[in-house]
Amino acid sequence: MQLSRRQIIAYVAVAVVVVAVGVRYVVLPRQAGPSGAEAVVLAPVAASALPDAPQAAGPAASPSPDVMVYVCGAVRSPGVVRLPAGARVTDALEVAGGPTAKAELAAVNLAAPVTDGEQIVVPERGAAPVAAAPAQDGSSGGALSAAPAGSTGSGALVNINTASLEELDALDGVGPSTAQKIIDYRTASGGFKTIEEIKEVPGIGDAKFASIQASITV
Repeated sequence: MQLSRRQIIAYVAVAVVVVAVGVRYVVLPRQAGPSGAEAVVLAPVAASALPDAPQAAGPAASPSPDVMVYVCGAVRSPGVVRLPAGARVTDALEVAGGPTAKAELAAVNLAAPVTDGEQIVVPERGAAPVAAAPAQDGSSGGALSAAPAGSTGSGALVNINTASLEELDALDGVGPSTAQKIIDYRTASGGFKTIEEIKEVPGIGDAKFASIQASITV
């Protein structure tokens, strides 16, 4: 079937009208969108507002209490020092001013943890080391102390910071009265820093010090 020129023009005109109507009512409304529409921005929701959000952790556990130890012997500032829980012997020595030049650090376990109420004695070089006295809770201490005369072998020095009244009384020219004065002095002053300081004790002059100098240590 062959269409005439007039029929072809009529069909084309109808097709143009159909396309124009489709563009007007279908395509254009979708592109333009509703009149006066505004963009919607989604704000983040706080975690605390969510129903299943985990609650904040409770208050932190209270820190462990400090410990107090007595550091004496070959340190610059012997005495009672306060340390945080978990401290080591090396920390105690640092608070006590550090070891003196005569300190025998090889006889001290610097890495050992300290215990409340413990006594840490740093011996001088040449003094015979023995195990330190246990702390109040029965645990062993973290340092070694010099053995006083009569407690180990012969020739051991008397540590005037730790010796008993009987051991001090055994020194040449030192009787019970002077031995008690030595104990009273070291208790009041926090211990002897040098052996020469013993001359500050009433009753011990230069002559008596000369007679006991070779037998004592700190």
